[in-house]
Amino acid sequence: MTKIKETSTNFANKKALADECPEIYASNLIGGQWSLAICCYLINGKMRFGELRKKLQNITERMLTLQLRRLEEEKIITRTVFAEVPPRVEYELTEIGYKLKPIILEFEKWGNEHKQLMKKAEQR
Repeated sequence: MTKIKETSTNFANKKALADECPEIYASNLIGGQWSLAICCYLINGKMRFGELRKKLQNITERMLTLQLRRLEEEKIITRTVFAEVPPRVEYELTEIGYKLKPIILEFEKWGNEHKQLMKKAEQR
């Protein structure tokens, strides 16, 4: 996962759009396929790293770690470490993270409708 150079035109364009449009700002936060998928699973409650890894079978451990760190930096999830042997870590949506639930459910509804539309178009 590479970062965009802060001096690039692409970075400036993304920042300008995010500053002007709250929808773009929000989509930049959860727009990646893994970020949204992680939030979808955490909507049902706390999960451990291993549980998330099993649910997201195609994600590498490194990518999952990077995505969890980014979501934590953005205050969308919290990470709780329990002082046990072996160590236990749980991830959970924050208050603002849980506010994504109706949005994610609408995405699901819209996605299902769009899939049906595309299937009908293919059958013609």
